[in-house]
Order: sequence, then structure tokens, then C-alpha cells
Amino acid sequence: MSRVLITGANGWIARALGQALVQRGDSVCGLTRRPGSTPDGVAEWLHEADDFEGLEKAWPNERSFDVVVHLAARVHAPEDDGEATEAAYLATNTTATLRLAELSRARGVGRFVFLSSVKALGETEPGRPWREDDLPQPGDAYGRSKRRAEEGLAALEGIEVVMLRPPLVYGPGVRANFARLMRALQAGWPLPLGGATARRSLVFIDNLVDALALCVQHPEAAGELFHVADGEDLSVRELVTRLGVLLARPARLIPVPIGWLRWVGGLVGRGAEIGRLTEPLRLDTQKIQKLLGWRPPLATQQGLERTVSWYRTTC
Repeated sequence: MSRVLITGANGWIARALGQALVQRGDSVCGLTRRPGSTPDGVAEWLHEADDFEGLEKAWPNERSFDVVVHLAARVHAPEDDGEATEAAYLATNTTATLRLAELSRARGVGRFVFLSSVKALGETEPGRPWREDDLPQPGDAYGRSKRRAEEGLAALEGIEVVMLRPPLVYGPGVRANFARLMRALQAGWPLPLGGATARRSLVFIDNLVDALALCVQHPEAAGELFHVADGEDLSVRELVTRLGVLLARPARLIPVPIGWLRWVGGLVGRGAEIGRLTEPLRLDTQKIQKLLGWRPPLATQQGLERTVSWYRTTC
């Protein structure tokens, strides 16, 4: 049994991980800024200060953890695309991450598991799936903040660091663009995505949680960086088609040329979003498979089925 602290414990992924670790028999504590937000079986540690400020004073001597899993992150920032945006992401995703890691080391924590992002690599692949040893080329402030955190953690001594880079995460409870896509399909809206054939990796939340749980305890994970994904890369066109079938609302796809989509996206300030739909972005997951023996427990089709089942009963 491991004693595990999870940051951002009220988040979607953190709640799922907390439940999985409790079911495995681990002792789990969730660090959160909002009271009453941790799942059953997860002890709550409330700390309301931004970016773990003052956490060293709030960390009681009786709180002892073997592993810290750092999932808290800033995913939205001031939309000025300038210094304010960059500073906001760096403060939370880089500076606060390193502050927490250094504090964890000082408090005798043995392992620090960090959830990074595919965006630490870049917005598109280098002509093949990204490998862990490729040179990252992050394209936005969020990606740069995650990459700088990776660099700082890689240089940290005296504590085992494990880092994971997931692509798009989906599953029951998903929000943002994935949920909007299902709503559009349910409503029968025509979608100009018939030409979106570039393949992109994705990961079902249960698969990501399984990989995180493995990295909490596997001895060979120490000091490593892993890519994690379902193993089946889909184009946006394929994804929309599958979702439409599962929703019993066949997708109405219009084969708009990709160049035209990008041009329109640039005009309306949505160029980055169009790029995420039309550029290839695949991850090579051979390293975690070979070193840790990890395989995704669920296939992509099973993940999509569970996601749509949740959507149809709750949304």
C-alpha cells in the first residue's frame, strides 16, 4: 500500500485516479482549494492559496506521503496572447510545479509523478509519431509552461520523478470541445470536417488513470518520461463518424478543403483550433509498453461507447 497525495483533487482526472487508487488499497489524500470535492475514500487537504503558496507551513508533520501525483494545472489564462498569458501559465504550470516538487523532496516524499501534455512537444508531429527523446517544439504558452516544468523536474535530484504526456483525454465527464462535438452531432448539425483526415492520438480516461496508477508504484518508472495513448489513432473525420453511429445520429460531414478551413479559421481568430482538427499529432507509446509492460485496458471503441453512454444518460 502506498500513501499518495493527489493535487487538483477536485479535477476530472484526479477524481478518477483517486477512486482507482482507493480501490487498489492505497491511502489517498487529495489536495484541493474547494472543500467537499474529493471522492469517497479520499481524505481532503484544503489549501486555498494560489500556486501552493505557503504550503510548506501548512504541511503538518503527521502528513507523510510516499508519492505525490501532481495533476493540478492551469489550462486557461488571460487571452491576450502576450506577456499576461505567458506569465499566468508559467506561474502555475512551471513555478508552482517545481515549488511543489522541491517541497515534496524536503518532506521525504520518495516519488513525484507529473502529468504533462502532448502540447509540451508541439502542435503537430515531425512526420511520424512523437517519441520521448524527440526535441520538443511547443507552440503556445501552455505548451511552453509544461515543457519548462519537465526540464526543471528532470534536473531535480533526491526524489524519483516520473512524467507522462497524454494527448486528448476523453471519457465520461468530458467537457470542452469533445462535449460540444457530441452536442453538435446530437442536434444534427452539418460539420465541415469531411476533409479532416490527419490522424491524432487520444486516450480514454480509464486508460490514462491505469497508466498513472502503474507509475505510482512501478520501480522501473523512476526517472522516466512516458507517452500514453489508446494505441489507435483516429482522424477527426473517423472520430466524428464513430460518434455519430453510437449516438444514432449519422454525421453530416461536408468535405470542405482543409486550406479553406485554415484560411477562415485565421480570419475569425480560430486558427489554433482549426490546426488541432487538421494537423497530424500522434504519440509513440512503445517505451511505456516495453519498460513497464503497460497496455491500455480498453480499446478506443470501448472508450467511445462508454463516453457516449454517459452523454446520453446525463446530458
